[in-house]
Amino acid sequence: MSQNPRKRKDAAKPCIWMQAGVVRKKDCPRDYQCLICPYDRALRRTAAAGGLTHWKDEMRKLPREKRPCIHSMKGEMEFKACPEDYQCFRCGFDHYFEALYHVSASVNPVEFLDVKGFSLPHGYYLHQGHTWIKLEEDATVRIGLDDFILRALGPLDRIEAPLAGETMSRNTPRITLRREENSAQALSPVSGVVTEINPLLRESGLETSMGPYTRGWIARVRCEGLREELSSALLGAEATQFLEAESEALFSKIADCQGPLAADGGELAPDLCGNLPDLDWGDLARTFLRS
Repeated sequence: MSQNPRKRKDAAKPCIWMQAGVVRKKDCPRDYQCLICPYDRALRRTAAAGGLTHWKDEMRKLPREKRPCIHSMKGEMEFKACPEDYQCFRCGFDHYFEALYHVSASVNPVEFLDVKGFSLPHGYYLHQGHTWIKLEEDATVRIGLDDFILRALGPLDRIEAPLAGETMSRNTPRITLRREENSAQALSPVSGVVTEINPLLRESGLETSMGPYTRGWIARVRCEGLREELSSALLGAEATQFLEAESEALFSKIADCQGPLAADGGELAPDLCGNLPDLDWGDLARTFLRS
């Protein structure tokens, strides 16, 4: 690749639909984050109703060796032919490329809100079992544990999730958290097919220093009914209010143990159970994971 992930040499960002020849002229105002683009959603609906050709179908009219990879279309690399008929979730190169981007972006991936000492990233959906959802490409999402549950139960020795190709169902316990002799189940925030898991979590577990929203992600999942999957997820003010209420419940449990609320007098220590032995790990897991 001659360019770094997510970098373009010029300022021009022609819409994917324009590059496919479906529309005459349209620049992308959202840095190719198609899932949050109302224009893209409108064209997809029109294509589904038969009003125009989907950009993927238009590209499929080209010989295979001339069909550009989606990453080429976004200006992230020089021309590369698409090997999987625009089924990115099947593409090993796409997984590899996203992993490279993930590493490069993990230093400063998003802006965070501070909610009573817990971090909450802008644009991430939150499940009431303290897992998060980040929208990616082609109905694929990335999921993981939030900062709240990692501080309450972590560090974790091991996290086990379904392997690539297996399915997950929303609100079912499909993610196992292990710490010493303790184990608990976290609820899946979405339903779909796992396309990739984070191998680091099986090998070395999850430390708070890894960052629950960056290197500490658990899996990528392809969700066919993404709108329905997100219907009960929390975003923005709702997520903030939920986390505030959860924080008060956690503070109450800490106060019952008559332990200090923070190791430094201001912020909750990252390893609550380690610093407050009277806290019951299993009780915290049952209360906040809701599994």
